[in-house]
Amino acid sequence: MSKPTSVHDEDPAALKPDQVAPGHVSLTDEENKRIRRKTDRTILVIVVWVYFLQILDKSVLGYGATFGLQADTGLTGNQYSLVGSIAPIAQLCWLPFSSYLIVKVPPKILMPGMCLGWGIAQTCMAAAHDFGGLMATRFLLGLFEAGCLPLFSVLTSQWYLRAEQPIRVAAWYGTNGIATIVAAALSYGLAHINSNVLESWQMQVFFLRFNECIFLFVGCLTIASVPFVYWRLDNDISSARFLTEKEKLQGIERLRANQTGTGSNKFKFSQVFEAVTEPKTYLWIGMALLLNIGASVTNTFGPLIIGGLGFDKYKTSLMTMPFGVMQFIAILLGSYLAQTARLKGVIIAIFMLPVVAGLALLYALPRNDASQGGLLAGYYLLGFLFGANPLIVSWIVGNTAGTTKKSVSMSLYNAAVSAGNIVGPLLFTSKDAPTYHPGLQACLGIFCALIVIVLLQWVNLWFLNKLQARRRVRNGKSAKVIDYSMQSHFRGVREDHGEGMTHTRAEAASEDVTDRQNDEFVYIY
Repeated sequence: MSKPTSVHDEDPAALKPDQVAPGHVSLTDEENKRIRRKTDRTILVIVVWVYFLQILDKSVLGYGATFGLQADTGLTGNQYSLVGSIAPIAQLCWLPFSSYLIVKVPPKILMPGMCLGWGIAQTCMAAAHDFGGLMATRFLLGLFEAGCLPLFSVLTSQWYLRAEQPIRVAAWYGTNGIATIVAAALSYGLAHINSNVLESWQMQVFFLRFNECIFLFVGCLTIASVPFVYWRLDNDISSARFLTEKEKLQGIERLRANQTGTGSNKFKFSQVFEAVTEPKTYLWIGMALLLNIGASVTNTFGPLIIGGLGFDKYKTSLMTMPFGVMQFIAILLGSYLAQTARLKGVIIAIFMLPVVAGLALLYALPRNDASQGGLLAGYYLLGFLFGANPLIVSWIVGNTAGTTKKSVSMSLYNAAVSAGNIVGPLLFTSKDAPTYHPGLQACLGIFCALIVIVLLQWVNLWFLNKLQARRRVRNGKSAKVIDYSMQSHFRGVREDHGEGMTHTRAEAASEDVTDRQNDEFVYIY
C-alpha cells in the first residue's frame, strides 16, 4: 500500500471528513488517481462536449461555400472572407468582458449562458439569405463563443495538476479534428437531399436542427445541452458534488503542487498589470496570432483549396475527412509527447516543420492530375498545426499563477487567436483561386517566424527559472526546489526532502498569488 504523503501518520481511512482540516490532509497516490478519474468522468466530459459544439459551427461555413453559399446569398468580392472573419471580430470586441466574467461569474452559470446564446445564433443561420443576415448571425455566434477557450483553460488549470493538463487540454481541443470529420460526413450526406425550399448549404443547418441522429448539430443540440451542462457542472473542487467531503479536501491538497492557486472570485487589477507587462505574455500572443492565421485558412478555405485540386463538391467533402483525422492525431500525439517528455516548446517547434513542408508543396506543385497526390499530402500536413494550440494553452496555464492573471492571459491569448482568424481568410481572395499562391506564400513566412518565437519563449522561461533560483537564495532558501506538479506519481508539496521545501510554499500554493509573487514557483518549458 502506498504511503500517505502527509507528514502525519494517521490512516486516511480512519479520519472522518469533518476531522480533515486544510493543511493536514493525507493523500496517497491511489487516492489521487481516484479523484482524477472522478474529475475526468464529470468535468472533462462536459468540457469536451461543449467545446465540440462550438467548434462544429466553424467548420460548417467552409462546407456551405463548397455547396454554393456564396452564389445563393449573392456574396461578391471579399464578402465571404468578411463572413469568415466577423466571428473573431466579435470575440475581440468581447475581450475585456471575458476576463472579468470568468473571474466573477461561476462556471455553472457562465458556461450554460454562453451555450444558450451561440446555440440560438447558430439555429438562426438557416434563415440568412444575404450578406447582412450571415454577418449578423455569425457576429452573435462569435460574441457568445468568445469566453470558451479562456474559460476552459482556466477550468483545466483549477481541476488538474500541471503534468495532467496537456492531455486534458488535448481531449477538449481535439474535437477540432472530430468536428471536421463530422461536418464533412454531414455535408456529403445532406447535399444529396433534394429540397425545393432549401438550398443544400441551408439544408446542412436546417435538417440537423430537428434531427435526433447521433451527429447532432450545434444549433438546437447546443440549446438542448444547456440544462444538462447546468445540472452536471460544478464551480470548483470545494463545491464538487461528485466528491465526498474528504475527497474535496484531498482534491484541494493535490493541486497545491501546481503553485497556481485553486481559484478566486476577486478581480485584482494588480494581476492585470502584471500580466500585460511581462514579455512571456506577448510571446504567447505572437504564437497564437501566427498559428491561428494558418488554422483559420484551413477552417474557412480548406474545402475550397481541395476543390481547386480538381475534385467535385461531393468528393471535396469526403477528402476533408482525412484532414480531420490528421488534426485529431496531431493534437493527441503532441500532447502525449509533451506530457511524457515534460517539454512543450521544442515539440511545438518540431510540429511546425511538417506544416512548413506542406505549405511549400501547395505553393510549388502545379495544379494538374499528376500532382494531385502531392498536393493532397501538402494539405494534410497542415493538420500538424492543430497539435500546437493545446500545447500553447497548457503552456500558458501551467506558467501563470493567480486567478485574475490567468484569466487575463488566456483572454489575451484568445484575442490573438481571434486576430489570427480575422487576418487568415483575408490572405486568400477569390481572385487568387484556385492556387491561392499569395496567401500560401504569406503563410510560409508566418510559420517560419512562429518557430523562432517558440524558441525565444523557451529561452525566456529558462531565464525566469534562473531568476527565481536567485530570489530564493536572497530570501534564505535553497536555490533548488522540487516541482511535484510535473511528477508521474503524486507526492504532496508538504513532504520535506531537503530540497528547500518550506511551509510557506504550501501556503502560497493555495493562495491567490501570482507566479512572480511566489519565489518557489517553477516555470515549465
